[in-house]
Amino acid sequence: MNVRRVRAALRGWGGVSAMAALCALVLTFALLLPLTQSSGGGEGRGGVTDLAGPRVAVGSPARAEDCEESEAQKQTLPPSGDDGPAIDAIKSRTGAKRKLIVGIDQNSYRWGYRNPNAEGAKLEGFDIDLVHRIAEDILGDPDDVQFKAIPTSQRIPAIQDGRVDMVVRAMTITCDRLDQVAFSAPYFKTGQQVLAPKSSSIKGYDGSLAGKRICTAAGSTAYAKLEADRRAGRLASTADISLTVPNQLDCLVRLQLGEADAVVTDAALAASQAAQDPTVGLRGTAFTTEYYGVAMKKDADDLVRRVNRILEDYRASGWQQSYGTWLSATLGKDASPSKPPAPEYLRKS
Repeated sequence: MNVRRVRAALRGWGGVSAMAALCALVLTFALLLPLTQSSGGGEGRGGVTDLAGPRVAVGSPARAEDCEESEAQKQTLPPSGDDGPAIDAIKSRTGAKRKLIVGIDQNSYRWGYRNPNAEGAKLEGFDIDLVHRIAEDILGDPDDVQFKAIPTSQRIPAIQDGRVDMVVRAMTITCDRLDQVAFSAPYFKTGQQVLAPKSSSIKGYDGSLAGKRICTAAGSTAYAKLEADRRAGRLASTADISLTVPNQLDCLVRLQLGEADAVVTDAALAASQAAQDPTVGLRGTAFTTEYYGVAMKKDADDLVRRVNRILEDYRASGWQQSYGTWLSATLGKDASPSKPPAPEYLRKS
């Protein structure tokens, strides 16, 4: 273990030092527990339930023949404000259970994370803002939310099993995933990028990854890309892609412990991780184009339509403010590269 590097990294984590230091200590002691996040033991703003467990990710079926990857983000239903079975089921919950149940991340800095400097270390971030907007529209109160922390590999199973109504967790819309869940129109644009120590010889997603240990989150589009490129010969055969972890922050800690040479993840998340640790940085440029969407059950048509209607309003009033609050410091003041294109609604049923 490279103790000096870990100490140097921890000194540079700024406002999230408590969260990151805790993750590092846990990983050092237990060699990567199944989930680095802990339960908040409550509901509503700041309360979170842990959804890690013995379940394994559902295997991806063959991609739908009529889905082109470059247009996967268009395969969603037109917006509507009408209620239906899915929304009725949410509204029929009574008492303390009358909440929108949402799968989120609680350790992605500026996306969905516990702010150690806020009262009660409440959940904050770009994704969390969107969740509150959806809850306000459906249930009338932005705090009518039960947050459930979900590892990357559990996002689809949690939806399919009915453990959550939706997932808002920096989740890329892909054709394979559209075979398993439904997505809203996109609410963010990003792409895969390499994160590596500043002292590293790695230059980007190129031949400099030969012989390097690359960390990704299990079930992520980053791992799928690495695997596909390995098969196609676009990635050096000596690059080791076997290191997968439940959550992206685990990759950052593995990098700090010297157990990985590079991380491949969405550029938006990589920029946030670089902001947590001044000893690492983004390498090269984004080498894919991806769009985040809100994921729901395949048959929850009324909920998909409602979220799309909410997103129309949110893009006009709310998105820019949230970007300025959470992401401008890491992605730049100009939000235009991160804005998704005007939505298209090509899904018929």
